[in-house]
Amino acid sequence: MKQLLVLLMVSILIGCNASTVEEPTQERTETDQEQTETTENIPEDKENKPEDPPTSEKGEGEPAEPEEPKITYTISPANWTMQTESTEHEKAVLLTIDDAPDTYGLEMAQTLKELNVPAIFFINGHFIDTGEEKEVLRKIHDLGFEIGNHTMTHTNLSNLSVEEQKQEILTLNEEIEAITGEKPIFFRAPFGVNTDFSKNLVNEQNMMFMNWTFGYDWEAEYQNSQALTDIMVNTELLTNGAIILAHDREWTNEALKNIVEGLRGKGYTFIDPDQIEKK
Repeated sequence: MKQLLVLLMVSILIGCNASTVEEPTQERTETDQEQTETTENIPEDKENKPEDPPTSEKGEGEPAEPEEPKITYTISPANWTMQTESTEHEKAVLLTIDDAPDTYGLEMAQTLKELNVPAIFFINGHFIDTGEEKEVLRKIHDLGFEIGNHTMTHTNLSNLSVEEQKQEILTLNEEIEAITGEKPIFFRAPFGVNTDFSKNLVNEQNMMFMNWTFGYDWEAEYQNSQALTDIMVNTELLTNGAIILAHDREWTNEALKNIVEGLRGKGYTFIDPDQIEKK
């Protein structure tokens, strides 16, 4: 009997121990499963990886990148060229067009705009008499071109009285400013003939008078586009800083694109009138 009691007690103790050991094991298994499920739900790029720091955009307080220094030019009356101390553009010319806007001025301006070539259009007063002509001048100005004064009637100033010269220059200034909103900065005398009075008057008006280095389109032998292109691109007078004279003429209009491309083919760039130092 005692042996049976002992065996019964041992069996009970073994069963209790087995139950006690099994319960913690089940709890750990459930915990491990929860941890596994939590880990699986974490996106791959977030698991055990620090968040990327936010990228910051350039603030207003940060310094802007420095702009390239602007090349400036001065007009040399000694040889009528543009002078600069910069060596960045060793081959540059200034394009000017006289007697505008006669017939082809707007078309020439549109061509130059397409070619990205700046220029000064010197205006004659007798070409802006009508509302239509005034509108043409306004369009040339709106395309971004500098407008210069070439007198009211294109008369040789040396043949005029002081009062007549004053009328030729100041009246046109007023006309141009009324149309474009800007008073002309540059003055070119007809035939390149300046008088002592016209020089003083131009200076008093804080304007600058300008002649040219070379031009050919008024000569009979160059009144066709092919001959004109050839001489304008290959003349021995072509030099760094040259002031090129052209006119509002049919053959010049036809040659204009080829002239520009020919000069560029020789390595020349075009001076913007904004680069010229003003008074």
